[in-house]
Amino acid sequence: MGKDLDITELFGIEYSDNEINEMSPIRLAYIGDAVYELFVRYYITKEPLKAYELQKLSTKYVSAYAQRDAFEKIKEHLTEDELYVFKRARNHKSHKAPKNTDNSVYKVSTGFEALIAYLFLKKEYTRLFELVKLCLED
Repeated sequence: MGKDLDITELFGIEYSDNEINEMSPIRLAYIGDAVYELFVRYYITKEPLKAYELQKLSTKYVSAYAQRDAFEKIKEHLTEDELYVFKRARNHKSHKAPKNTDNSVYKVSTGFEALIAYLFLKKEYTRLFELVKLCLED
């Protein structure tokens, strides 16, 4: 068996540190949303639940409110660079929260998702795993 590939090798798309640092906060949040959802889905499959029950349980972790709460669990553990990425996305001007979500909660959720993508794209997997574990554990 050969060396495992990562997603950048699979698709031939690799971002430089500069490209990641300059990436739109909304684009980062878009990627981070998917990455975090994958972690959540993997985490909750330890429960012997039916598909519709898994979907319902996943919303407990991936809603804007849940992501805001997840950020609260990790904020004291963030580095200066990580906090900068979070704040840059949180403060980005083009936020429009869904009608059932408070705008301030949505902004924190966007910052959280951007942080997840930032770590993922920079291939800081150990750090990403460490923070996600803090988010998901009770």
